[in-house]
Amino acid sequence: MLMACNNQSKEQKNTKNATILPEEIARLDKLSKQFPDSVGLHMRLVNALDSLGDYSSALIELNTLIKNDSSNFGLWFKKAQLSEQLKDTTTAIRSYSRAANIYPSPDALLALANLFAETKNNKALELCQKVSDLRMGRTYQSHCDFIAAVFYARTGNSARAIQLFTSCIANNYTYMEAYMEIGFIYYDKKQYSEALKTFQTAITVKYNYPDGYYWLGKTYEANKNSNAAIENYQKALSLDSKLVEAEQAINRIKSTTVH
Repeated sequence: MLMACNNQSKEQKNTKNATILPEEIARLDKLSKQFPDSVGLHMRLVNALDSLGDYSSALIELNTLIKNDSSNFGLWFKKAQLSEQLKDTTTAIRSYSRAANIYPSPDALLALANLFAETKNNKALELCQKVSDLRMGRTYQSHCDFIAAVFYARTGNSARAIQLFTSCIANNYTYMEAYMEIGFIYYDKKQYSEALKTFQTAITVKYNYPDGYYWLGKTYEANKNSNAAIENYQKALSLDSKLVEAEQAINRIKSTTVH
């Protein structure tokens, strides 16, 4: 759902991609042309292209399906997700809106609210309240609190944002993005002691979380503790070898301490 499903781990993505070969794409493409009325075949092709990260081609295929069935909730929802992958926020908002108008599922409403929050649109709060009023349990409430908190964080109300991020964690203590957002607020305010506590808590909850170590490194570096910064950057890099920012930070610190 929402934040969790959009923040799929690199390991999961790599495993998923490894199962889809170009030959399979070619086969599905050929079959979908032979059977143009088979929605199932077209969706298999869309999902295969999505798995390979070819979001533009997946979107072209999906748009063909939408032309023939413009009242299909699932097609609009998928289009919104693909548009998010392509960083096309305007199309994603429009597509989630179409999906929610067809069927106002909590997932569609929160996905839309999330984009509104990031674009500082207070419609995010209305949608979060709408989902919250459904009283669907702690998981959905944590999403509502998180998205509302993002809106307040992006619009400069740090106190309210921290309050809601904390409420999110109370409903789901493994909601890593909430810890990180609190840490970012303290870091931006140069309240490094509070930022360190927050990022430390994050890696206590999830010890193999590379972003937590990376931001610990950044905070120690900002606080002029080079040794601790390097140690945490190295830990982040050991957990995610593609985290080039950590490697760059280590080289930067070492180059400045040599002279």
